Amino acid sequence: MEKNKLISDCKVLIIGGSAGSLDVLLKILPHLEIPSFAIVIILHRKHTEDTTLEELIAVKTKIPVKEVEDKVVLEAGFIYIAPSDYHLLFEKNDLLSLDTSEKVNYSRPSIDVAFESASDIYGKALVGILLSGANADGTDGLIAIKNNGGTIVVQKPETADMPFMPNNAIEHTSPDYVLDVSEILEFISRLK
Repeated sequence: MEKNKLISDCKVLIIGGSAGSLDVLLKILPHLEIPSFAIVIILHRKHTEDTTLEELIAVKTKIPVKEVEDKVVLEAGFIYIAPSDYHLLFEKNDLLSLDTSEKVNYSRPSIDVAFESASDIYGKALVGILLSGANADGTDGLIAIKNNGGTIVVQKPETADMPFMPNNAIEHTSPDYVLDVSEILEFISRLK
């Protein structure tokens, strides 16, 4: 990672992952200070009303976790986690909305849907990170982020529990960074 490169116009950091990615998040989130941007997490998860994931992340980080409901306002300094069985969409005026349309890449929430939607709204002020996973979800979303001027980061496949997702992204995109877990932490810590 380039030590001197600083991304100074980040408004939203969006992180997507599937199998093996929760472990990565639990290694990163406890070390982050409250950021000057919003953090949005899209994880493949089973359909359930359970809020265990939100509760787990909330106790592991200093950053407050806000519940995502339809039409909630996205604010800097908070973590938002896509709820089970809904696609997460971004709207003008920093609104998040929930959608129950059909699954994409066998998933709802879909990383591609959220990444593409966020890229349309935030353009170059969006940073997208794709973590471990076992399907192709996230690659098209990273392409959209890159095409709209945002920055894209992919977890080094050799450090992922399930390397298919990061490998697929590297094969089909031109990531700005390919980083291991400690480098991802350093990268996020340098965002402004």
